Amino acid sequence: MDKTILNHYFHSLFPIQEEVVKKITETFTHFRLDKNSILLDIDTVSTKTYFLEQGYMRSYILNEDNEEITTHIYSAPCFVNDFLSFFKQQPTNQIYQTLSECSFWETSIENVQSNFHTIPDFREFSRLLFVINYHKLNDRLIETVSQKAETRYLNLLKEQPHIFQNVPLKIIASYLGITDSSLSRIRKEISKT
Repeated sequence: MDKTILNHYFHSLFPIQEEVVKKITETFTHFRLDKNSILLDIDTVSTKTYFLEQGYMRSYILNEDNEEITTHIYSAPCFVNDFLSFFKQQPTNQIYQTLSECSFWETSIENVQSNFHTIPDFREFSRLLFVINYHKLNDRLIETVSQKAETRYLNLLKEQPHIFQNVPLKIIASYLGITDSSLSRIRKEISKT
């Protein structure tokens, strides 16, 4: 299989030599999942890390009323995982589900640990990836508590318009922390302006 997208992702975040990227990705194997498949289920330990090459996914929790609350929407290309579960080898409290047919590359925790210990550029890449993900998570938390639903909707529409063409509105509403009817009302009001 062609690892062009996977290899390019490493280059897009960090100036890294091609030979180093090939060494990092040599243990990655390819697989596909159908739409609505579970990649990682609640209360399981993540033993692999996944690179989403093509498609859309989400992570979600079940609240006290057993309702699905979307915590993140992933669009390729990106790494997808419960990193706390992966690195601490503890059960995840989220479910990771495909929203379309998806194409992945995966590698084991043993391979990741080996790369950490033997490839300095991989450590730097991973550090940068954690900082980027922390920044996104922090921004989302601040937006959720400080912005109105309409503002959050407009920001998502501006930053990731493709999500609205590929992800069900019910899931987008859940991600935005609003009901389906609230999202419909917001979309209707904005279309009038």
